[in-house]
Amino acid sequence: MSRAFVKESEDAPELPAARPESGHPNYVTQRGLEALEERLRAAEASSNERDTAYLRRRIENAIVVDLTRQPRDVVAFGATVTVQGADAARRDYTIVGEDQADPTHGAISWISPLAKALIGARVGDRVLWRRPAGDLPLTIVAIGYAA
Repeated sequence: MSRAFVKESEDAPELPAARPESGHPNYVTQRGLEALEERLRAAEASSNERDTAYLRRRIENAIVVDLTRQPRDVVAFGATVTVQGADAARRDYTIVGEDQADPTHGAISWISPLAKALIGARVGDRVLWRRPAGDLPLTIVAIGYAA
């Protein structure tokens, strides 16, 4: 019989596969760090070893960005940006850390193509969001930071 079909040990515990990490710096807002800590407590309470290990690593490697030190006239990490597309519709996006990203609610990761297009722009600038569905020009209407 092939070794592929032989069970090594009946007693060996099955280890959960590690959650992959992106390899990018783990920039977070203070709120993002607090959310990671809350998720860690929940993972520990439910004895979820895989998530607990992942969240501990993410917290250990977190780089908290002080939003009060971000430039007010330029899009940077932590900014909430109002953009207007060719259809004249306005949309708000907040640039956050990877673990905080929730695109359906306008929270986009700083490493996403949209965030990369926005970072460094100023009010009135036109940027090009490169998407698989086709490039989309956007105009920066407003830039703000949470207190």
